[in-house]
Amino acid sequence: MQFAKHWAATLDDYAIDLAWSPDGALLAVASAAGGITLFDAATGAVKHALPGHTDGANCVAWQSVGGVSHPDESRDKPAPTLLATGGQDGCVRFWDATTGRQTAEVKLGSAWVEHLAWRPAGDLLFAAAGKKLVALKSDGSIAHPFPDAPKTISALAWRPDGTACAAACFGHVAVWDATAFTAQKEFPYGNAIYALTWSPDGRWLVAGCHDNSVHLWVPAEDLELHMSGYETRLKELSFSQDSKWLATGGGKDVCVWDCAGAGPEGREPLQLPQTARTTAVAFQNQHGLLATGDAGGVFTLWGPTRKNPLVAEVKMPSAATKFAWNADDSLLAVGTEKGVVYVFKTS
Repeated sequence: MQFAKHWAATLDDYAIDLAWSPDGALLAVASAAGGITLFDAATGAVKHALPGHTDGANCVAWQSVGGVSHPDESRDKPAPTLLATGGQDGCVRFWDATTGRQTAEVKLGSAWVEHLAWRPAGDLLFAAAGKKLVALKSDGSIAHPFPDAPKTISALAWRPDGTACAAACFGHVAVWDATAFTAQKEFPYGNAIYALTWSPDGRWLVAGCHDNSVHLWVPAEDLELHMSGYETRLKELSFSQDSKWLATGGGKDVCVWDCAGAGPEGREPLQLPQTARTTAVAFQNQHGLLATGDAGGVFTLWGPTRKNPLVAEVKMPSAATKFAWNADDSLLAVGTEKGVVYVFKTS
């Protein structure tokens, strides 16, 4: 396999979030200072520099292809590519990525908008600011305001089939129905939760927790599992595309758990060694490679099922903050603490 740097770009602050457009033509990167930059995937050229959020940006989320509409019923004209962003100004903003024009703005209050998640069909955006959770339409109108959460919402994750979205806060995870907007399930948990993810098959809902642990639910089976003993609080989670392998941070070494059958509890994980605390993990979307990054600036590609799992290793000037594979896994975007964005090409 060939693996090489494709291009790099420098922001005015660290890269707090990044994401590929559904067609892979653009990479949206949020600078912690507030600006949002849209880069051309092929060249790294700046397509649009969006003003973003004056007090600071927190998150970006592209509307999926399923939610793109053609108002004139014609397929001759491309529909706009819609990007949502959230910031410390309490606003969600919608942008037409084709023109760079802001199309809508929603003020959710004085709390920071820290979490955005489009339904896989692309017709609803769940946005969280403090204790507030709202479902928004792509025109910025509110489809549904949810009751305030008990504490600040710390993570959102859509079930892959788009039927429900999970929202976590201290002591609590609620799974909200996407049609009736009622709670399908509520799971108590006696600590803070920093990250949520569903397995691609929708079986597992997994939380990374403040108490140096990973907690797993199987909502359809009323099953709970728990793995503790990590070195640090756990913010890094990623599932393989076949739902078998769960990669977790929470310390120096990355743990890869076998989630087949009865699940990982009681099993020994595969441990992938790093030189410093893990800062990011991301499995490919369609294939089996895993990207990991550590606080020392080393980022590594692994093939966890291989006899010799190490595939490639790169030393960067600063630690990775975010990874994002494009849809066909040909490009990997890496955001860093010093504000440099790297795009690597695989072939």
